[in-house]
Amino acid sequence: MPVSPEEPAPAVRKPSRRTAVVAVGMSIAVWWPSFTLGAWGILFFEQILTVWAAATAALLVVLVRRTEDRNRTGRAVALAIPTLWLVLAIFFKDDEGFWGGAVETLGGTVAILGIPATIWVLARVVWPEFGEDLPLKWRFIVVAAVMAIAAISFVLGANQAAFLTCEDFTVSGNSEPPGCVHQ
Repeated sequence: MPVSPEEPAPAVRKPSRRTAVVAVGMSIAVWWPSFTLGAWGILFFEQILTVWAAATAALLVVLVRRTEDRNRTGRAVALAIPTLWLVLAIFFKDDEGFWGGAVETLGGTVAILGIPATIWVLARVVWPEFGEDLPLKWRFIVVAAVMAIAAISFVLGANQAAFLTCEDFTVSGNSEPPGCVHQ
């Protein structure tokens, strides 16, 4: 519908600075687990436990905070998933059957999807108005950007020998991934 000269064009809402900060934070947080999954074929325990620590802190805030929040239960359940993984991992550590595989799959999911999800929920807890003024289109753009960073990081990890050496990993304090190239 054309806009008459007397009527101003409708304002296109763009992401706020907070949205940009959260998107960058989510991308920074997800690149390393994705890279390690590509380079070593596994997620390191500290990556999964970092998600657990952040999610548990956010869960405590959600449970203790006395504000009106229509999504409180959903947020609490989402933030409890890393703790569920940790409890299952303790009890089914050596299980080579269904439960062992389920715990391993849940751990990987917690690390890769849990990192950006935890940051998003934490941002909503800290800034309740965060995302309220953000159109659905921009939410999808943020999620797509973070997922693209995760996918590209995985590919970079899988192809680390093309631009990194074994010594690069050793000097940085990491173990050498399979297929790395010595100088």
